[in-house]
Amino acid sequence: MALNAALLPEFDMEMAGTRKSLERVPDDKLDWKPHTKSMTMRQLTTHLALFPSWMTDTLAKTSFDYAPVGGEPYKPPAVNSRKDLLEIFDRDVAKAREALKAASDAQLMETWTLLAGGKTIFAMPRIAVLRGMVMNHLIHHRAQLGVYLRLNDVPVPALYGPSADEQS
Repeated sequence: MALNAALLPEFDMEMAGTRKSLERVPDDKLDWKPHTKSMTMRQLTTHLALFPSWMTDTLAKTSFDYAPVGGEPYKPPAVNSRKDLLEIFDRDVAKAREALKAASDAQLMETWTLLAGGKTIFAMPRIAVLRGMVMNHLIHHRAQLGVYLRLNDVPVPALYGPSADEQS
């Protein structure tokens, strides 16, 4: 089995769960945060909505410098509503799925590098980036969103089994 074929079912499941979580984000709580050191719900959910674009970029490019010397640092798009989040997410999920579906084993084994100011943060095979820095990272932040939802009395969706709010 090709590596991309092995990843696609997991990708589909995790993106469906992430969308289900993003659908619950209340527009009137985007600036809420549980602690002064925490991200706002807007920052967290924007971060989540952008993960699929990371997958597309990882497959299309050999590196990314989020703070290039002499250039503009990466800045996420402005998000002002759940509708904005879902539009970004849905657009990028479709692109990421197509990119993953088209990826060869050789492409997935090529090295991809994350840089900051021209300095390497890490370099690893694309497949490791997709699993670790995209999928696992997304799951981590989606769990954070579950806590944010709970603390705002928003029903937490069932993802890997029942939640306290949803049995299926």
